[in-house]
Amino acid sequence: MNGAVTPEAEHRNAPAFFAWPASRPGAPAVSVVAPMFNEAGGAASLVAEIADALEGVDYEIVVVDDGSTDDTVTALSRSPARGLRVLRHASNAGQSRALRTGILAARSDIIVTLDGDGQNNPADVPVLLNALLDGAPALAMVAGDRKKRKDSAAKKWASRAANALRKRLLRDGADDTGCGLKAFYREAYLRLPYFDHMHRYLPALMRREGFSVKFLSVRHRPRAHGASKYTNIGRLMVAIRDLTGVLWLLGRSRSPGRIEELER
Repeated sequence: MNGAVTPEAEHRNAPAFFAWPASRPGAPAVSVVAPMFNEAGGAASLVAEIADALEGVDYEIVVVDDGSTDDTVTALSRSPARGLRVLRHASNAGQSRALRTGILAARSDIIVTLDGDGQNNPADVPVLLNALLDGAPALAMVAGDRKKRKDSAAKKWASRAANALRKRLLRDGADDTGCGLKAFYREAYLRLPYFDHMHRYLPALMRREGFSVKFLSVRHRPRAHGASKYTNIGRLMVAIRDLTGVLWLLGRSRSPGRIEELER
């Protein structure tokens, strides 16, 4: 990883209508947020991989246990990784809520998210971070795009169909919004409307606020522990309802164009 990510680095890519906040004193350069639900078998190893990927960078890892019923929290408590924080939901609230909990608790102004099941490769985290910091003025998020997914044929088919429908309706430019690996500014995320499953619509919601989004190919790994938390039918039913809501949000948005503060 190059030296672009430092606690003192200016956010050079602030949109003309909004200045990213300066790094808070003592805040880490980046907060990595990983939601987990019943991932005891791979929780500690994923944290270790994240720490290795960010060696030499001031970071924190915020794991949000979403009401696990296995030994996920115990496994995390035994991790020797520095900068690890573990938050726990009293009951399962879903991936979007777990991500929001972690992002709200994060101390850095730069956030990276990745799935807690280990299928996202933490080695891709520095690539997304550097692309975010080196990006164009309005760039607020760099999102991963899994070109070679290591999932079952049925899951890949369902995902391709859902992504094609979403992309056609929302025109968000995303081929793969289901990829949990994303880097973005915390302030940009906090300007978005929250709803369950919103993590699948972040590109469209970012663009709704006038930000730009970049997509980079990232690696994907077979699941080594635990089980998928979604079914194809369940995902389809939720997607239909969510698409309707996001289309409404996009339709009710009005852009003021460029905003400038007048000098006095």
